[in-house]
Amino acid sequence: MLKDIPYSRQWIEEQDIQSVVEILKSDYLTQGPAGEVFERSLATYFGVKRAVVCSSGTAALHLAYAGMGVNEKSLGLVPPITFAATANAFLFLNAEVAFCDVDPVTGLLATENLESVMQEKSFDNSAVNLVAPVSYAGALAPLRESAKIARRFGFSLVEDASHSPGAWSEEEESRESSGACEHTQAATLSFHPVKHICCGEGGAVLTNDDELADRITHLRSHGIARPNDPGGKRPWFYEQTELGWNYRLTDIQSALGIAQLARLDQFIERRRILASRYQKYLSTAPFSDILSLPLANPGHAWHIYVIRFHKTGQRDKAHLFLKERGIHSQIHYVPIYRHPYYERHFDKVRFPGAETFYESCLSIPLFPKMTDSEQDRVVETLADYVEQAR
Repeated sequence: MLKDIPYSRQWIEEQDIQSVVEILKSDYLTQGPAGEVFERSLATYFGVKRAVVCSSGTAALHLAYAGMGVNEKSLGLVPPITFAATANAFLFLNAEVAFCDVDPVTGLLATENLESVMQEKSFDNSAVNLVAPVSYAGALAPLRESAKIARRFGFSLVEDASHSPGAWSEEEESRESSGACEHTQAATLSFHPVKHICCGEGGAVLTNDDELADRITHLRSHGIARPNDPGGKRPWFYEQTELGWNYRLTDIQSALGIAQLARLDQFIERRRILASRYQKYLSTAPFSDILSLPLANPGHAWHIYVIRFHKTGQRDKAHLFLKERGIHSQIHYVPIYRHPYYERHFDKVRFPGAETFYESCLSIPLFPKMTDSEQDRVVETLADYVEQAR
């Protein structure tokens, strides 16, 4: 019997296991030195001044928004093709959320619609207002153009880079990289098992702003501070200066993250090889008769490989066809505004680009540990579906 193929999964090797075992045998399972080592390593890799690790990608978004001063007067603009956390983190802070459309081909934020929404939407100019472009699937969001538009309206940018470590733009002369904060005040990462770096759970905020990093670090641990203690009379003393959260990453997770980060380039290269094989095999007939492939560029980090079906209904049929044959796929994503919570609390909206993308998209298996033979089986099974569907 053939083994099921997941749409994604982690790659854990002996060095990962040993790094965790070493922490388990050490004095610190949390709040020890491993977290700071991981932060310095991340900052070096992404070329930023600071990295602050935390308990999840959602916590990273929450901390980034809170650290920048988002509150009940703020407006957060979010593309609907993303995981709900990109928007939810604004709601955690009682901010208003509004959506802007995406390109129906790439799923990336449509800058022309971003500008239209900003022109039409009323907001408090005195508040901290943010745009959260999502570097979806591993392709870099239009950060430079989004930043130009945002500046004209007094907005700041936080890149949701959960899908895109190692991604960069196509422009050779003015190349920009995901997470480098060249056009954003901060960027956030996720260390969920299906992401590029696996910590089990975890996340990080990247920034070139020391003051912002210090504030996020403070909020990450309950808002508690240890004041200066001249003469060491009360070394035990601490005080909570504001309301924060327990969003710390353990040393166990940090050790795993350090080991994973050391192999990140290897993981990304394997993802690119697999994506290139898909591009080669699926770009010709009969596949091209019923589906389209993602736009590829050398800097794509390929978190997921998303195909799009030409006719409504084919996506769901293909998903079930593959599942019945032990091949798991996923839909990334149901537009946030379609979720029942958002429909209960917000005006019902539909965006044409997001709707077109959502109705057609299917993420087929792609992960660094995937073998060529597993990928061949996915292609062959998809070919069986295409033959049936023609």
